[in-house]
Amino acid sequence: MPIYAVFSKLTDKGATTILKKPDRILEVNKELEEMGVSVLSQFVVLGEWDFLNIVEAEDDKVLMAALANLNMRGTIHTATYKLIPVEEFIEYLSSSKKEG
Repeated sequence: MPIYAVFSKLTDKGATTILKKPDRILEVNKELEEMGVSVLSQFVVLGEWDFLNIVEAEDDKVLMAALANLNMRGTIHTATYKLIPVEEFIEYLSSSKKEG
């Protein structure tokens, strides 16, 4: 299954929510699971973004539907990147070499 890096930034509403109820973060992970997205790793980020989640989903459509659901709540903004294992990339390059 595809793996993605999802960076998220809290809105003022989101920051208020997790300050009042920090466990809300884990509740959202369960909600994602119900939408077909598994959270593999989760990190707090000190910088432009607040969190980095490494997630897995059946395909891009499942992930984007889940993230649309989260973003419409007004508590976060996200940026998503599809991750490709290096081994898969090397295999692709090796199989696409042109004889020269």
